[in-house]
Amino acid sequence: MKFTAFLKTRGATAAIFMGIFYAIAMLGIFLPGYTAIPGNVDKLPIAIINDDAGKNGAMIAENLQENLPFKEIETDITNKQALKDLEHNDLALIVHIPKTFSENIQKGEASSSIDFTINEAGATVVSSTMNSVVTEINSQLSTQFSQQTAQGVLMNFNVPEKQAAELAEKIEKSYVGNVVTINEIPDGMNHNMLPMFLTMAGYVGAMIGAMQLVSAFRASRGKASKTRLFAYVQMAALLIAVVSSIIAVGVAYLIDKPSGDLFFGIVGQQILNYMVCFNFTAILIFLFGEGGMILNLPILLMQTIANGATITRDMMHAPYEWMSHISPMYYSVQAYFANLFGSISPSPYIWSMAAVGAGAMLINMAIVAFLHKPMPVQVSETEVEKKAAEITA
Repeated sequence: MKFTAFLKTRGATAAIFMGIFYAIAMLGIFLPGYTAIPGNVDKLPIAIINDDAGKNGAMIAENLQENLPFKEIETDITNKQALKDLEHNDLALIVHIPKTFSENIQKGEASSSIDFTINEAGATVVSSTMNSVVTEINSQLSTQFSQQTAQGVLMNFNVPEKQAAELAEKIEKSYVGNVVTINEIPDGMNHNMLPMFLTMAGYVGAMIGAMQLVSAFRASRGKASKTRLFAYVQMAALLIAVVSSIIAVGVAYLIDKPSGDLFFGIVGQQILNYMVCFNFTAILIFLFGEGGMILNLPILLMQTIANGATITRDMMHAPYEWMSHISPMYYSVQAYFANLFGSISPSPYIWSMAAVGAGAMLINMAIVAFLHKPMPVQVSETEVEKKAAEITA
């Protein structure tokens, strides 16, 4: 056989096709998706809450609104409500100017601080970006309350120049930018990426499992009704989900050591994650056979950006944001963040993921019912002999 003939074989042509297709799909999906960093940082919503009774707070709040590179800045909101929104990652940063800020500044007290609150239990880009933003804000405020500026402010209140200089020095030293981090994640990228890695372990395993089990479904046609075979596929997937989830979570505990109280909750979510991803990826395989696996690859790649582990929905380009609403990976990642590191219930994300899975299963049932033609069930020789023996008896 010549090399050119070998290249024309089915395996070689398939390998060539997949090499080209995967390169185009991966680069064509990843590179545009990650242009959102830092391009779409300005889409992150923040809140600036000024409770200060004096002039300094209003001046700072106004300057921040004018200079910060964010399009969505909430000001008409209480600090209590803002903290709730931050817990749910509906806000990326809270800047809170307390009621006594101006009074403390004028007195040169060390308690004259502005609170910057960040939630770590979310997309990694958000927390790192907000930390950089807070550093920049504090740098600007330190300049704003420099000795020269503070001296000028105090002299406007008819404070003698010498006394103003002394007070200005106190003011310069008294300002503190108080950075508050809620839902802190332990140091190490392995902790930040655990929600995504657990989710992807289930998704990839389920996608490959869907290809194998649907192939078994097709190969077994005629040996049982398609309804029974579909039930067997789901039962086999559930068995795999339970075993693989226990092993996956066990590995996660060996390396990351989450709280032992969370073990059964994480295992339960991982089982659900597998089943939802199984039915989600099985749709294209029930429709197109092995060719559906090729179509599943770009959908998987798209979800690695749309799952919210790296960037939030607010930052995503439109196709990725649309995908996040039907993506089992998005809801799984957000549920893991809430369960492992957050202080909110993961239930809304769990129910959303279950809804995606239920919808996918209904679609698969419809495909099997209406697109897969029924085949007569072949009776094996053993079963014929048993029935003959029963009749004879």
